[in-house]
Amino acid sequence: MKVGDYPGIYHMVEIPRDDWHLLPSVPAGRDSVNLDAEAEDVLERAGHIVGRMQRVIFHEPGIKDTNWSATGVVTGADGVERRWVYLHYFKDGQPSINWLDPTNAGMRLVMGDALHSLHELGAGALRLDANGFLGVEKSTTGGAAWSEGHPLSEAANQMIASLVRKVGGFTFQELNLSIDDIAKTARRGADLSYDFVNRPAYHHALATADTEFLRLTLSTALQAGLQPISLVHALQNHDELTYELVHFAAMHSDKIFRLGGVDLTGEQLAAKIRAELVDRLTGPGAPYNLVFTTNGIASTTATVITASLGIRDLAILDSSSIERVKQAHLLLAMFNALQPGVFAISGWDLLGMLTVPAGHVSWLLAGGDTRWIHRPAYDLMGHQPEATASPSGMPRATSLYGSLPDQLRDATSFAYRLREILAVRSRYRIDTGTQVDVPAVPNEALLVMVHRLENGQPQVTALNFSGHSVAGRIASEHLPPGGAVEDMFSHEVVATVDQAHGFELSLPAHGGTSLLLVGEE
Repeated sequence: MKVGDYPGIYHMVEIPRDDWHLLPSVPAGRDSVNLDAEAEDVLERAGHIVGRMQRVIFHEPGIKDTNWSATGVVTGADGVERRWVYLHYFKDGQPSINWLDPTNAGMRLVMGDALHSLHELGAGALRLDANGFLGVEKSTTGGAAWSEGHPLSEAANQMIASLVRKVGGFTFQELNLSIDDIAKTARRGADLSYDFVNRPAYHHALATADTEFLRLTLSTALQAGLQPISLVHALQNHDELTYELVHFAAMHSDKIFRLGGVDLTGEQLAAKIRAELVDRLTGPGAPYNLVFTTNGIASTTATVITASLGIRDLAILDSSSIERVKQAHLLLAMFNALQPGVFAISGWDLLGMLTVPAGHVSWLLAGGDTRWIHRPAYDLMGHQPEATASPSGMPRATSLYGSLPDQLRDATSFAYRLREILAVRSRYRIDTGTQVDVPAVPNEALLVMVHRLENGQPQVTALNFSGHSVAGRIASEHLPPGGAVEDMFSHEVVATVDQAHGFELSLPAHGGTSLLLVGEE
């Protein structure tokens, strides 16, 4: 609207009337229309925009071909008609803030919002999203604009994080970056980062009963100096099960990785993992999960599990099937909780929510955003058991586990058993430990993580991602010979570390445990 310095908030470019013929027409009833690749190129050559970015997030042919959109004719506060082209990495209603505008309007907006959230609304932590896209610079070689990992993003992140720390809060970034960039921003930006490193990998491990890719992501992070204590390890959130695999597909697309005994480029590896996730978790075998653009899969944790278990029809889930879902759900909770860092869990997880049938939210899916199927309404405390939808009209979906109060009265329930896992995590301060090893395993379904607790004691998280029991020898140079291996749940000594730094372990189907090395037996 050209009011004061407000246009300076966003990365918006006013297009001279003489060049309006370069812009696409905006359909009736719409504010803007996405530029196709040809229009983007024409406007770049005309000198109006920096052009294409390193990637198009939420890419959907005919809906979002580029990161740029053109507005219709806007009559400003001064009565002048204008058209603008603006940058948006995500949806068209989410214009990107311009951190290099001389008005500093965007910077003032962010700082004001942070202070309001902390001191007026009482928040203790702030989520930084899209924080790796704050710097944009035109390429000098005719390639894509420098839009990820730009030094300006690092500087702006450090400024935001420092301000929040100064006034008593902390920040975590929720942006799917490469492992290298997450490690870099962890040193000079937000206090914590969301665990996009291992989130797609542990879903892949469950879907395939093979932890090799998960062991690769964990080991790669350690090699990059990215300790799990700096990450937020989470189950379901409001977004899709992401499988962009930016580290492999974009930042290290030509590097060779070994998986399944085969050498693959990062690009080939990412394509293989994505194909396997889509094949196992969507389609005719799991029609209740849907692909979401090129980003991932719309699903709840419970429906990732049902698909992994080969359950096609959710309407006929019996008590035996629900028990299998619950056990696998607890396994995923153990992976996230029994390692250093922050553990996060949603209400959807606590109640074991299923997805909403697509037909029940068709008006929300019309624009291609399938994620609405995994955001059903739920009643955590069981206050309105008769309600079929939230006050905003979001349909209520099926809960496999029941309300939280009911679960906490049942020692076999998901929430009750989760509480036991969290008690071990808290009692032994696993959250503040250091990960020292992700050793080789005798069975492809096994995952072993070795941590050093604050008091120096080794702790082992051992998990079985398959639907059958497994047994074998676990070994790591960080396990002292002669040490007694204590089950941290039962406090029983279950093994002794031999002279080759190993011991025998067996786990039931989708079972896991936390083990403590307590010195000589």
